[in-house]
Amino acid sequence: MFGNLFEEEEEEGFSSLSSKGRVVKGVDEPPPPRGKSNLCGIKNQGGTCYLNSLLQTLLFTPEFREALFSLGQEELGRLEDKDKPEAKVRVIPLELQRLFARLLLVDQQSASTADLTDSFGWNSSEGTNQHDVQELNRILFSALEHSLVDTSGSAFIHRLYHGTIVNSIVCKECGNVSQRQEDFLDLTVCVCGVLSLEEALWNMFVEEELFEGNNLYRCAQCDRLVTAAKSAKLRKLPPFMTVSLLRFSFDFAKFERYKETGRYTFPLSINLRPFCEPTDAEDSDYSYELFSVIIHKGGCYGGHYHAYIRDIDELGQWEPPVHEPKLQEDDPLSILMAIISQESSKSVLLDQLGQKLMDKIGSSWSKKFRKQYGPIGKVILKCLLMFSDLTLKSSNFIFPDQHNEPPTAPDGGGSHWFDLNDSTVTSIRESDIEKQFQGKESAYMLFYRKTQLHRPAEARNNPQYKVPTHLVQRAQEENVKLQEMREKCEATNNTVELCLHLASSYRLENGALQPVGKEPSENPALSFDRRKTVGDLRLAIYQMQELWEGDMALTVAKSLPAGLHLYNTLTDDNISLNSAGIYNNTDLFVWNGRDVCGATVLTGAEWEPVLLTVVRPFLGEDAEPAAAEDPDACEESGAAFQNGGESGLKKEARGFAGGSTLGEVKEALGEPKESLLCQEHRAGRRREEGAGEGGGASGWRVFPPDDMQRTLKELSLRDGDALLVLEPQSFDSRSVRCDGHEAVLCTRPFFVNVLLTCVQHVHPERRRRHGDDAVGLPLAAGGVSPSCERRRRRGGGEEEIKTMFFSQCLKAMLEAVGLDGSCWHLRKLDWCEEVGEPLMDELCLYLITFGYLCLSQGFLTLTVWLHQDPKTITAGFNHTDNGPTGEQMSLSLRSVGQVEISDEATLEDLKTQVHSNVWSEVLLNIKMGVPGEKSYYPAEEIVWDASHDSSPRSLRSCLAAHYGLSPDSLLLAKHQPDKYTWEEISNWTQQVSKKKKKKKAESLLGAPFHLKDGDMIGIKVLIMSLFDLYIAVLSQLELAL
Repeated sequence: MFGNLFEEEEEEGFSSLSSKGRVVKGVDEPPPPRGKSNLCGIKNQGGTCYLNSLLQTLLFTPEFREALFSLGQEELGRLEDKDKPEAKVRVIPLELQRLFARLLLVDQQSASTADLTDSFGWNSSEGTNQHDVQELNRILFSALEHSLVDTSGSAFIHRLYHGTIVNSIVCKECGNVSQRQEDFLDLTVCVCGVLSLEEALWNMFVEEELFEGNNLYRCAQCDRLVTAAKSAKLRKLPPFMTVSLLRFSFDFAKFERYKETGRYTFPLSINLRPFCEPTDAEDSDYSYELFSVIIHKGGCYGGHYHAYIRDIDELGQWEPPVHEPKLQEDDPLSILMAIISQESSKSVLLDQLGQKLMDKIGSSWSKKFRKQYGPIGKVILKCLLMFSDLTLKSSNFIFPDQHNEPPTAPDGGGSHWFDLNDSTVTSIRESDIEKQFQGKESAYMLFYRKTQLHRPAEARNNPQYKVPTHLVQRAQEENVKLQEMREKCEATNNTVELCLHLASSYRLENGALQPVGKEPSENPALSFDRRKTVGDLRLAIYQMQELWEGDMALTVAKSLPAGLHLYNTLTDDNISLNSAGIYNNTDLFVWNGRDVCGATVLTGAEWEPVLLTVVRPFLGEDAEPAAAEDPDACEESGAAFQNGGESGLKKEARGFAGGSTLGEVKEALGEPKESLLCQEHRAGRRREEGAGEGGGASGWRVFPPDDMQRTLKELSLRDGDALLVLEPQSFDSRSVRCDGHEAVLCTRPFFVNVLLTCVQHVHPERRRRHGDDAVGLPLAAGGVSPSCERRRRRGGGEEEIKTMFFSQCLKAMLEAVGLDGSCWHLRKLDWCEEVGEPLMDELCLYLITFGYLCLSQGFLTLTVWLHQDPKTITAGFNHTDNGPTGEQMSLSLRSVGQVEISDEATLEDLKTQVHSNVWSEVLLNIKMGVPGEKSYYPAEEIVWDASHDSSPRSLRSCLAAHYGLSPDSLLLAKHQPDKYTWEEISNWTQQVSKKKKKKKAESLLGAPFHLKDGDMIGIKVLIMSLFDLYIAVLSQLELAL
């Protein structure tokens, strides 16, 4: 295992081995300082946990540490001279001295053992191979004794750890005693079939083995086979008793190794007098106390070592650990509480709970608890009673097994215990040692020291005690370098780049700050330490701007599409930039705090500017005469509309303050009072974008007079939204039609060549008559001047074009295929022959470059009227009535548009479509649950746009964006006031049928929720907290009582 460990003096090149291949942390990444325990761990090279545990035990053996430090350089040599052939350098003890000094004095979280393992002669693979710690203990002691030959420390291993055992055989006939003495550095005791250390020692040193029957002993004095008794006793006890537990055994029936995991107790203090030869010594000479336990976790073919060690000299800072709740493997709630208590935040995400449960108990929820308790998600939601009106306070609930012990009162008489697990050092209680009596993680080696060994007072809390001066000086120099590296790294990590915007370079325009001039000047940048205060930053900017006069205000700014906007002003000069929320690439506006070029600037999130696209219809009357004279000019005019002319609409980007009302926006645009402002239908816009190259018309919603007093934020206008301005002279234009609260633009004249087909949805007899051939019908759609009836073909010549609307096209198709009736309408087919939406002159005109139109039956257009009486709005529709009564007719009705639906649709489908068309935006009251309590924060109002998607996923995404959370982490429920209950809105998506490729999304506007304005929605975050689990337990107890 140690290679050429015993040949360090004979082999010439051994001591010159360098740590090639080791990963050394760069200067820019200094090692972290020590943690709260103020003790240093040891890095694991891949499989050196057994070495780390033994080294930490030797370090916290003060007598061993001081005996090693007592050896000077005159005896051991200098590591700097190890490459000199004539120098005699004892590398192993020197490297061990340096490692111990770093562990005691250097301020770093963990130290490396690479130099020490290089002195062992290890290659790169030795650091990743795990060995037995008992074997390492014996080999390391032998190596040290071999390295310290002819020095004053050649016998210190023998003095501290050497003991003797005497084996005696007593003849039962003549009484002759035959004795043989054995030396030991550690005692190996049996675990198999034994319950405790005392029992194992009793079997070894008290019980006698009789030689009788066929197993007789030949007595030298009697010179024959006689009955005899064999026994063993401890003759010499060392100051430090090391006990190795034989955890690994061999099963001769299965021919394999296995680990003994049964309960095996060992005391914290033990008296070895019953196991020693009788003497007149005092009991104190036989009394030992435990100070280290090396623990093995795993099986016989691999695992991990760590050590529980008592800090005898109190070099570390001991803090009482958080007590882990008692684990009951048959109680899932107890297991969940144990998992959550181990988290620093005392909370676990629900989607991570299953994996942590498997890591804790070694089995999944499905295998262990699902059959009895059901799925983990449903069990947790049921236990938490997340939407119950019952409110419980968890602050008065005392957690089980949680002791409020004072921090300064550890278990064992002022001595502190720590768990040294490679680089991690944590405080433990003395009672935690009992957890290592059994199981896969159990004690493997025990280290006892005589109670007579007392430490001097100057050694307590003094890590430099007995450390050589040159090692102290070396550690201090290393600490200085580490401190410089950390300061440099901290300065680099805390240096932020700030972009300064000077007020002299900006002007206020359209509610936002715009740069002065067409080409904005470069804003000065400033690198600054965010640990400094706002006052320091203000002083630095003053020094940069030597010509600045008057007060200086620093305001956090942000570049928006509409321009630069100001938020909060830094007023407290005593707080740091980090506390003020200043991070890298933050924009700061430098001004006087009142105005910019005489204009008052409104700051804050409520005044965020919105960049709107102001649209004005371009009627193009002047272009018609030219088009009539020259067909080519007409064609070019159509291209101008689509490209440079933006389809007959004049568009202008304008920014407005988000807190401005719509009336103020109209006034800013300089429009008369008779003008109308319209907002483009988002559903129609999305449909138009999905159509490929656009449509020939677009639908707009006219803002009612009441909206003139509402702000842009209240109207949910966002950057990029279009705002149509209709002047009075455009109301009767053939390109603009206004009907109540709707406006339709038909502003795209174009020529199309459409191949019409009626092979779908046609009676079989007519299909046989016409066959599967499509009927060609060239036409032009879209309100084109009738004079433009010819255009050039691609290959030359001219092509005759007919001008007609879709209604005329429908009539021509019916005549071409010999169909009659008024139930037919047109629908567009895409390239894969999927039927699209109906094409109607009343709705809009679509640009079809080359495609198919199909005839379809069964299309219904229904006009929807809304009752104005508030008492009947939420009552719903009574579908059993044949028509409105006289009393109902007396109520005022308001037209809310039309819906299109198949005549094969159900009444529920009609209700859903009416809800989605009429109530596209729903005003909801939302209440967020208070974490850890069965109560809610005050209710808020939120507008949910359900025009595109009215599914639960859409609502969850809207609420998640409002709170800045993940949609999958929210649990929603609708409050049913008539039933005094909460109805959960499921998180799970519906299963898709294998026969159906498309799935109809569940609508919250329809059954069973029927969401409407004023409904209450409860929200909980699916993060399992420890308080919620205990509240669930308390709730169940109260319900049981």
